[in-house]
Amino acid sequence: MRYQISGKQIDIGEALQSHCKSEIEVVISKYPTRPTDALIVFSKDAYEYACETVLHLSSGITVQAKAKGTEIYAAFDAANAKMEKQLRRYKRRLKNHHQERSHPVELSGASSYILAGTNADGSDDTEEPDTLTPIIVAEMETHIPSLSVGEAVMQMELAGAPVLVFRNDSQANVVNVVYRRDDGNIGWIDPNVAT
Repeated sequence: MRYQISGKQIDIGEALQSHCKSEIEVVISKYPTRPTDALIVFSKDAYEYACETVLHLSSGITVQAKAKGTEIYAAFDAANAKMEKQLRRYKRRLKNHHQERSHPVELSGASSYILAGTNADGSDDTEEPDTLTPIIVAEMETHIPSLSVGEAVMQMELAGAPVLVFRNDSQANVVNVVYRRDDGNIGWIDPNVAT
């Protein structure tokens, strides 16, 4: 398994890197996940350290966790505990997911854009803009997985994302969306049913 452990404007020592690797190995050994790589990023905000962990599994599932702490080791341990909780919660579904799927998850390329809605200082513009074209802040490449609806919901919850766009395996790879509703339930947008 590949590890990428880095810090945003802070130095990461060898001791912290070996601690991260050993603790992730302990978590991985408990669950039948077959990870391919792990990404761990540390940053500092005022007096707190933040840790973001991303674990990519061979089944195409991505597990993400974020945590903060006053010490850098505590921040990692909290993020690692969240990741372990997610894996424990979905252990049965991850296991069954691998047995039912005869081929790996197929990914399609797509563009992802972040549009500016406020000024850099966070305030809204009350003046009418010269053009109605939004300002594109970032453009990047993203992947759209081919999953079943159940797998998409599991992927969205494991990633902690509010929304997931995917190609529905059961409907000839039609693009669908699952999202977390304000009432706590999961919404599913299926364009074929809407006709």
